[in-house]
Amino acid sequence: MRIIFSILLLFSILFLPFYISTILALVGMFYFAFYLEAPLLFFLIDLLYGVPEVRFHNNIFLSFLIMIIIFIVIEMLKKKLKFYSK
Repeated sequence: MRIIFSILLLFSILFLPFYISTILALVGMFYFAFYLEAPLLFFLIDLLYGVPEVRFHNNIFLSFLIMIIIFIVIEMLKKKLKFYSK
């Protein structure tokens, strides 16, 4: 199931709009335990489509950094939730 979802997320990154990929990545991070594929695939987004912007200090990997922060927060939050199975 996890492999199929990762392939679906890769397909959405390559062919679908950014917001759909973001929603799928968030769903995957909540559903699967330690879903590190999402930040890695967002690194792929930045490699393919990232451009440096002055307002972000010429940082190309902005979506990757944001996804790493969200990943850490979600993993910490999952430990606190009672209904999340371990």
